Amino acid sequence: MTISTPDLCDEYGDAVQVLEPIFNHYGQIRRFGGEVVTVKCFEDNSKVGELLGTEGKGRVLVVDGGASSRRSLLGDMLVAKAVSNGWSGIVIYGYIRDIEDISEMEMGVMAIGTIPRKTEKRGEGQVNIPLHFAGVTISPGDYLYADGTGVVIASEALVGGL
Repeated sequence: MTISTPDLCDEYGDAVQVLEPIFNHYGQIRRFGGEVVTVKCFEDNSKVGELLGTEGKGRVLVVDGGASSRRSLLGDMLVAKAVSNGWSGIVIYGYIRDIEDISEMEMGVMAIGTIPRKTEKRGEGQVNIPLHFAGVTISPGDYLYADGTGVVIASEALVGGL
């Protein structure tokens, strides 16, 4: 699958939302996309782990971690779980760790940055709710497309197979 966020913006104009350019790529896959599943959590990645343990079906997990730089919301073990369960990608509005290992995994992973401290596990978080960050609103069932240029959100599939 070839995803080009500039081409999607050219073709669909205002029908797509463009996230502010605050994310970095960390996974081996730099072009990815799929239907969105959302999680909102703060310094607790319990729900992230639960979802990545389910069948991904080529979807993208989008996590609103409140941009907290105090705890990482994703590490190599969760990315390995996502790979084995068929997720297409993970976008974290927050921080991750274990990036040397994640960089070798066949998964699209984007985040604001890195921090080595893990989260506490309190079982907190909300799943499949609208999220608002990076200048856009992302709802469950939207479609996310990412490449080296940026990240766009559409309310319907724009690329064949997604």
